[in-house]
Amino acid sequence: MNDADFYASLPAFDAFAAVVDPSRYRPLPPSWWVGMTDVVGSTRAIEQGRYKAVNTAGASAISAVANALGHRRFPFVFGGDGASFAVCGEDAPRVREALAATITWSRDELDLPMRAALVPVSAVDAAGYAVSAARYAPSPHVSYAMFSGGGLAWAERAMKSGDHAVAAAPPGTRPDLSGLSCRWSEIPATRGTMLSLLAAPVRQDDPAFRQAVESIVEEIDASGEAVRPVPSGSAGVAWPPPGLELEVRASRGANESLAAARLRVRVRTWFAWLIMRTGARVGGFDPARYRREVAANADVRKYDDHLRMTIDCTTALADRLEASLERARAEGILNYGLHRQPAAVMTCFVPTAGASDHLHFIDGAAGGYALAARAMKAR
Repeated sequence: MNDADFYASLPAFDAFAAVVDPSRYRPLPPSWWVGMTDVVGSTRAIEQGRYKAVNTAGASAISAVANALGHRRFPFVFGGDGASFAVCGEDAPRVREALAATITWSRDELDLPMRAALVPVSAVDAAGYAVSAARYAPSPHVSYAMFSGGGLAWAERAMKSGDHAVAAAPPGTRPDLSGLSCRWSEIPATRGTMLSLLAAPVRQDDPAFRQAVESIVEEIDASGEAVRPVPSGSAGVAWPPPGLELEVRASRGANESLAAARLRVRVRTWFAWLIMRTGARVGGFDPARYRREVAANADVRKYDDHLRMTIDCTTALADRLEASLERARAEGILNYGLHRQPAAVMTCFVPTAGASDHLHFIDGAAGGYALAARAMKAR
């Protein structure tokens, strides 16, 4: 098998509890690279009410790399204020260019400084860690990458120390962010609270941590007190959409003025809003089917050396989960962070409007994973 086909060849699983099953994972080939991005000062931006912009910056690297690679499948994880991914060695130069352009775009268009790194898997191995990947399929149409082995967490620490840094591209350089959009309204919690949950093992390959994660997932699924953050009818759509200006800045051409881009995006989003509101089919696009697929495809549970979950749940369930996590922390099994908020926010990557493989990244609307991570660090 060609190394470039490694990720596409992984079998997908659809039972999330298996996310901590070591047999589901395969180590990345030695020729691969691990990449990641992070919005610098995201907590301050969140305090300023700019979390939708932070999420857009976090998803922009996924969009830029996906567009740079065309139809090549690669593993990635959205982390709220950043992203992690892996690519084969032959794709690394193109990916470096895409990341460099994304850093410049985030700084110039969103006023959000971003750092990025590309780390060879060989460097992760030399540090005594591993990066293994698996594919979790929440629906028949999409799959999301899961990572284990501790290597991703080590690479993130290396990036924040300035190692393996990707330099920003010259001013004015723009990545291809086609398909990146933020048109959906906030999704209010229906059960009491929108809970952002993070949990990380103290020791890699610890059976006690695997048992703790399985217990958390079982508690959530069996409780009857939690639902998916995106309802089956999907989130509401308004016009003008709350992410209009963000989409303008993501889609603006290198020589296009902001005024021209705003007019173009306003017309395009109005037409899309009209279709969604009336339910009219246009070509191969069926609004009712699309809404169902948004709910099914949404990225609400993941694992990237951390368990990450966004849960619409009762306050009582959130309290029980926090108590369970605190007991596991006191026993030296894991560290965790929680953040409660009234709603979730969705950032989308839609490569082709009529296809079913559209991706929807879910996070808490008032700090989400970023503030849960801050709580975890404080512990």
